[in-house]
This record gives sequence, C-alpha cells and structure tokens, in this order.
Amino acid sequence: MYKLIIKARSGILVWLTHRLALPILKIIRKPEKFPYSMNELNHFPTGTMGRDLADFLDNKELELLPYYARHDMKHILLDYDTTDEGEGCLQCFMLGNGHISFPVIATVVYCFATMPEYWHHFATAYRRGNQSEAIGGLNWFTVLKTPTATLKKLVVKK
Repeated sequence: MYKLIIKARSGILVWLTHRLALPILKIIRKPEKFPYSMNELNHFPTGTMGRDLADFLDNKELELLPYYARHDMKHILLDYDTTDEGEGCLQCFMLGNGHISFPVIATVVYCFATMPEYWHHFATAYRRGNQSEAIGGLNWFTVLKTPTATLKKLVVKK
C-alpha cells in the first residue's frame, strides 16, 4: 500500500510540474527558448555547466526541453536529484532564495503536505537558499560556458 501511495504522489508531482506548470509558465512568462541542442551541449568543454547539463540529461535519461533547461541546470548547480525529495528541496531552496512564484509555492506546499519524511531536508534546503547568493538573476544561457565548480563556489552555500 505504501509503495502505491509513493507512486501516486510522484505521479501527481510530475503532472503538476510538467503537464500543468510548464505549459502555463510558457504562456505567462514567454521565456526565451534554450539556444543550444543536445549535440551542441555535448561539445562544450568537460566541467562546464553546458556539458554538465548534457551529461545530467543523458544520465537521467531525460530529454532537453527547450523551456525547462534552466530548471535542470538548477538541479546541477544545487546538487539536488530529480527525485521527489530532490524536487522538493530545489523548490524550498528557491523559496528561501527569494524566488516567490506560483509554481514554487505550489510545489513547496504539495511537498510539505505529502512528504513528511522529508520535512527536515526541505527546511535545510530553505535555509541554504536563504544563506546563498540570489540565483534568480543569473543569465542561465551565459553561465553554460562557466565551469560548474566555479558557479557553485560563487553562489551556493553548503
């Protein structure tokens, strides 16, 4: 029974983020389309955010979504996995980092309501976001050429 609840919880989270939030954000925000293909990212130097993004997507067996690449880059920058726990931590970090938006708040509320076993991790991620440099203003397309380790040192507190 517990495994069914976890599977349903994950399915709802994926639906909320990929099927509801992403299409709505594309309409509301009119984001810039990601300027690189997977093939181009694979030719970035090893250790750069661009190459790490390609490797991340390959390792996770995910496709490059042109309007979602920034989100995947945040997973890399912040070292949060693409699991339910990792997604909740990423969004709690963003809330703590001052990024207040409907998708962030909705995901944080959903995660706190359905994942009590991760509350401590979510609270830690929130504090970490609060103590880190604001990442909302990063030019995500420009940092693709920057070594990921350098970005982490400049922005993120452990």
